[in-house]
Order: sequence, then C-alpha cells, then structure tokens
Amino acid sequence: MFVRWLLPLICALSAEADIFPLDSISNVSTYYFNYFYCNIWEGECQPHQDDATQQVPVGDLWPGFPQDYTSLLHQWYCSLGQCCESGDCRITNNITGLAKDLQTKLHGQHLVQSVVLKAIQGFINNPESNKPLTLSFHGWTGTGKNFVARIISDNLYRDGVKSECVRLFIAPFHFPHARLLDTYKGQLREAIRDLVLRCPQTLFIFDEAEKLHPGLIDAIKPYMDHYDNVDGVSYRRAIFIFLSNIGGATINDVALDFWHSGQNREDIGMEDLEHRLRAETLETQGGFAQSELMADHLIDFFVPFLPLEYRHVKLCARDAYTARGLEADEATLDEVAKAMLYVPKEERLFSAQGCKSIPQRINFFLP
Repeated sequence: MFVRWLLPLICALSAEADIFPLDSISNVSTYYFNYFYCNIWEGECQPHQDDATQQVPVGDLWPGFPQDYTSLLHQWYCSLGQCCESGDCRITNNITGLAKDLQTKLHGQHLVQSVVLKAIQGFINNPESNKPLTLSFHGWTGTGKNFVARIISDNLYRDGVKSECVRLFIAPFHFPHARLLDTYKGQLREAIRDLVLRCPQTLFIFDEAEKLHPGLIDAIKPYMDHYDNVDGVSYRRAIFIFLSNIGGATINDVALDFWHSGQNREDIGMEDLEHRLRAETLETQGGFAQSELMADHLIDFFVPFLPLEYRHVKLCARDAYTARGLEADEATLDEVAKAMLYVPKEERLFSAQGCKSIPQRINFFLP
C-alpha cells in the first residue's frame, strides 16, 4: 500500500521539482527520514539535531504541490500517531486538565492551586517571555511538592515525567560527592542544553534542592536568567522547579497561628508567607542561600505547601482506595487517618508525614 502511492508521489516531485522551494522539501524530508531512522529502523538518533528536524512539519509545506499528494502524505503520517496541532506531539499543554487535577487531586493547598496554575498558564500563554519560569516549592515532607510536579508534567507533556522533554534531578542521588563538583557542573550543563535542543519546551525538576551545592546552582544560573541565548541556545521556554523542605517550620507556624486565632487556613495568603520563605531561604545553609539564583532574584515564585490536617489525610486515604478500584466507608477512612502521627504535641493538628505514607498504610486496613 505504501509503495503504491509513494511512487506517484516521487514521480510528481521529479516532474514538478522546478516549481517547489527545495529548502522546504529538504527540511520536511529530513524530518521524515529522522522519524523512520529513529522509530521504525531503530537507528541511533542524533541528540543535537536542529529544532526543525525534531518537530512535525505543519502548515503549507510545499506551495504549488498537488494537494492530493500532500493530504495523502499527511494522512499516512498521522496514522502512525505522530500528528498533532502543536507541531510537537510530545507537548500537550493541557491547562484545563492542570486546573482540574490541582483542584480535585490536591488537598489542603489553596495557595499552591492558585499560584501554580496562574504561573504555568501565564508562561504557556506568553511565547515571548523574557526568561524561563522558575518556581521554588517549600514545605514539610508529604505535603504534595513531588505530587504537584508530577501533575504539571502529566498535563504539559504527553508522557508525563517519562517525557523526553522532562528531566528529574535528585540532589543526593545525582550529585552526592562534593569533590566531584566540577564534573557535575559539566554534566548538568550538558544535560540541560541537550534537552533544550531536543524539545521546544522543557521541564527540569530538582528534588531535595536544599542539598545542591551552591556552585552547582551557579553553574546553571545563566540558563534561568534574562538572556536571549547562552552560547547560541535560548532557554526562555524552559521551566525550572526546585523542591525543598526549607521553610517548612515557618509555614507550619503561620498555619498554627491562624488556627489559634480562629481564622480559616484558607484565609492564609501569599503575603503571609512568601516574604518569610524568601528570607528563610537566604539564611539557610546550603545551595540556595549562597547561590546567585537568590541574589539576582531569579526565582519567580516561592510556593508554600501548608501542613495537612486530619480531614486532608482522610481525603488522601479515599484517593488511595479509589486508585486501587476500591471504596472505603467513613469508618475505614477514620481508622487510616487516626493511625498517623500528629503534631504539635499539644494540639495534634498537623500530620507529621503529610499524606506520604498513605498508599502503603491502607494495606493494613484491607480485608
């Protein structure tokens, strides 16, 4: 079938080659050859191809070329599952899905729901942004920092955190030895540059960011700054997210003060926390405090994750049962929530582990 319509296509190209812009034909041909070579023949793909060879050709590719043949080629290529409106099928930018997931899957984090959605949506809708988007997530363990990073990945990219356009770095795992700092610098710069060349929109997640060496952060600081390009490469369509426990105690103190004063936690605003997080980050020992990233004010938003209460733990337990295709009654959810440790000692208000161990703990309550 393929040969049956490909031969007339080649003949048409030969007969009418003089009226076609050869550079356009070359670009499109390069793209399709790369696709065949990498995905069908399983050849060794080149990581530093020009952006034009990485994206699905769109629009009026060959002016004057018979529309029937163009449509036939387009229809065949779409049948392989590689066709999409954006021009790069790896990128979905599902802002509606992001809003829904933040609202329905994330519990007890009204500030995160608002700030993250507006920050991501604003960045996506502004292709002329003068710098990459840089977010810093702060809070206790189990409050949802990794979970939100995964939600963002799932809605901006077809393959989520497994996407070719997403890279996760875990500080103590990827950069464990201070004596190898210079080696890590080179590796990290190369990894970021390579991904930006491969994808028109990239996401970099740094977990346990407080354990990053300041020299390592400074090595990639130019990629987050207000530059048109760095060594000929533009990083303005990249998103950097740092996950950290820094400021967790400060966030908890503010939430506890609101509770003692009889105010709703939903009344806590960014003005109550963001400046405190910035100040505490500067005072903390570690990568952030000593890096130029802070000194040059390149972090766009310090996002606070509030400590989770008993009611939020119950919602997490409900979600964990639902994820396994099970239903749990209120009594069972209460049992799961009661099994968690709550602090401070007097108030027993906040879950010490957030919701982190809930998926494992429900095993004890299964029939």
